[in-house]
Amino acid sequence: MARSTLEGKVAFITGAARGIGAETARALAARNVKLLLTDLDEAPLRELAAELGEENAVAVVADVCDLPAMEAAVAQAVQRFGGIDLVLANAGIASYGSVAQVDPTTFKRVIDINVLGVFHTVRAALPSVTERKGYILVVSSLAAFTPVPGLAAYNASKAGVEHFANALRLEMSWQGVGVGTAHMSWIDTPLVQDAKKDLSAFRKMLDAMPPPLGTTTSVDACVKAFVKGLEKRSRHVFVPGWVAAIAQGRNLAAGRVVQKVMDTQSPELLPLMDEEVRRLGRSTSARNTALDDVAVDPE
Repeated sequence: MARSTLEGKVAFITGAARGIGAETARALAARNVKLLLTDLDEAPLRELAAELGEENAVAVVADVCDLPAMEAAVAQAVQRFGGIDLVLANAGIASYGSVAQVDPTTFKRVIDINVLGVFHTVRAALPSVTERKGYILVVSSLAAFTPVPGLAAYNASKAGVEHFANALRLEMSWQGVGVGTAHMSWIDTPLVQDAKKDLSAFRKMLDAMPPPLGTTTSVDACVKAFVKGLEKRSRHVFVPGWVAAIAQGRNLAAGRVVQKVMDTQSPELLPLMDEEVRRLGRSTSARNTALDDVAVDPE
């Protein structure tokens, strides 16, 4: 078997405690990549680091919204492993409800994590990544160019980080640093699982979309695409592959399909979602609410 070009590299993964982040960490560790792992969800983060071994992974409980915390985490990895070669800016959350209904504090938290969190992650790692002519993969989404109602903060944040990465690429390519964006449809992550559990409106929305727009893809398939993207320093990673065709047409074809479906479904589904959000008493998952409390009061 040919030696992986990832072997001996050091990767920084945010949102590493669960889902795509955790499984990508395992996949990279199997390729002899050293890891800096950050998340606010302490218990599963520590468990993952213990599983991978302290010789292979540094785990730091930190909020991507806190630039000094990100810088301190990177400093630990640089001291332990010598530097950072790869960045997977993966941490992200979503909010529930229409613009008229969503809790403004939760909306802001989505933007803070999904946009400012990516900036803080990149900013903290950039000196080392530049020195080592590394690669940064920013996790965007299909939502960057095919938005759906009830997820305005998520849609806006993923469009924002796509263009952040595009600008970063122009700034860094001449310095030998590669920058890519990942665009996924619905992946079977805690984010999607929580929304399905909390909101029948979300499940009905997915069911109303024509295939493949409403289908859910496995985390394993996503991880394989991410690892390949990191290895090849890809400009774009699309999961599943059909997302690439939609990206080429941007909002044109797929946007018209989603718009047509949602024009008929939104009068029923959006009020249902807003009513469910009211009954829940929160505009995001219970897991995110608990982690938000940790971020606000780390003591």
